[in-house]
Amino acid sequence: MAAASSTTAVPYLDKVDFMKLQNGSDIRGVAVPGVEGEPVTLTEPVTEAIAAAFSAWLSEKKKVDASKPLKVSVGHDSRISAQVLQDAVTRGVASAGLDVVQYGLASTPAMFNSTLTEDEAFLCPVDGAIMITASHLPYNRNGFKFFTNAGGLGKADIKNILERAVDIYNSFTDEGLMKSKRKASESLKRVDYMTAYTSDLVKAVRKAAGNIEKPLEGFHIVVDAGNGAGGFFAEKVLQPLGAITSGSQFLEPDGMFPNHIPNPEDKTAMKAITQAVLENKADLGIIFDTDVDRSAVVDSTARAFNRNRLIALMSAIVLEEHPGTTIVTDSVTSDGLTTFIENKLGGKHHRFKRGYKNVIDEAVRLNSVGEESHLAIETSGHGALKENHWLDDGAYLMVKVLNKLASARASGIAGGSKVLTDLVEGLQEPRVAVELRLKIDQNHPDLKGGSFQEYGEAVLKLLENHVESDPKLQKAPVNYEGVRVSGFGGWFLLRLSLHDPVLPLNIEASSHEDAVKLGLAVASAVEKFLALDTSALDKFLQTS
Repeated sequence: MAAASSTTAVPYLDKVDFMKLQNGSDIRGVAVPGVEGEPVTLTEPVTEAIAAAFSAWLSEKKKVDASKPLKVSVGHDSRISAQVLQDAVTRGVASAGLDVVQYGLASTPAMFNSTLTEDEAFLCPVDGAIMITASHLPYNRNGFKFFTNAGGLGKADIKNILERAVDIYNSFTDEGLMKSKRKASESLKRVDYMTAYTSDLVKAVRKAAGNIEKPLEGFHIVVDAGNGAGGFFAEKVLQPLGAITSGSQFLEPDGMFPNHIPNPEDKTAMKAITQAVLENKADLGIIFDTDVDRSAVVDSTARAFNRNRLIALMSAIVLEEHPGTTIVTDSVTSDGLTTFIENKLGGKHHRFKRGYKNVIDEAVRLNSVGEESHLAIETSGHGALKENHWLDDGAYLMVKVLNKLASARASGIAGGSKVLTDLVEGLQEPRVAVELRLKIDQNHPDLKGGSFQEYGEAVLKLLENHVESDPKLQKAPVNYEGVRVSGFGGWFLLRLSLHDPVLPLNIEASSHEDAVKLGLAVASAVEKFLALDTSALDKFLQTS
């Protein structure tokens, strides 16, 4: 980028399709070269343009006195592209006339929290926050999440920012890029905000235990951060509360993720934390994803609390505090979970669309129309509580779990993590639970020039008609996504991915034989759609 200074557009910038960087309410792209077939899309100039666009969007939203610059905090997870992108973000924000506060290694929940914290020593609250992360995606990917004190930005906001970024990118000049570097060095400050964030988590557990200084004294809790940004939890949260954390693993940030994918849904990751619990004879194991907005737990008997079981645990904790409240989840949760929430816990289960922002927004909407909801949680491990500003926070979910341990100890109840295990007693779990991805070939002539979305909707419509003509199958009376059907003692859900040419098929049943019957019902309904790759379903059916 060492071209001669000029006021004309920069000729060497690659053409970029900014809109392809949108991933729901996030931005994601390839930030590191080296993977065949995956060219870099998240370059420094692209990043600078996106950050400048967010700053312009934020300035319009806030409409504040121009004499006092807005402040934006910037943090990142452990990815190898983090530092380069953080510097590019800083230039973009500074070029728009806003002040920048760099946090360095941070968690996604902490970035949102920085818009709420009132502490001048940490330059808080900031007006907006940018987290540089691509969650559990491979090392070569990266991206951005954006926050104001109203929460994370939605899909429409992200689209707006990317549209602005196109114009900013196309108007870049050498002179302008050099000017943004100078502005960045003038407006940049650095703060160790994670100290403030973790202090609040510690206070929350102490308060729940009746203001005991070390309410977790004697508890042995191991943490697996997967070499992401969650390593702080052992030293900065658990140890001050008195917990023993020996045996914790992969706490060091390493953006190549050499041990396992930091993902509470991943079988290898869950096996790693389970082994750590058993080998260290620990009371509890805690695992986070890369940017700490998702988490899961393992009890002392090696029982994993992720997916439906984590939702059941959090529902039990929340419904003790708020009897009768509505629990909002994504669309792929089990029927057994509904029975548990409604019949065992006395709550209401509201199953909504996939996507953590969809689930959170639906819980907020229900409260706005008079239906009380205190928990919004996805099977992926994303969970948000009303008491925590609907912040999608894996660390805070774990604080709620720790609160349960600490308060049980304070009440004289012994038994380590058994108090958690007892909370989910009675949860009916399927013997068979699979997700099969049926891909749509966008180049197949059967699409007749139409979009994969139109084709996918046609598949769903035919399946719906097929189900209505089969007396052994019953369509779910209330459903917000895809086609959900009960039958043969189980259920299936076929839905269309928001962003990809894929129809994910979830099947749950009490036996493999019954799961196959449900799979056959789907297979016979969609067999005429020649552009639909049903090989994953075919393989599942052949194992019968």
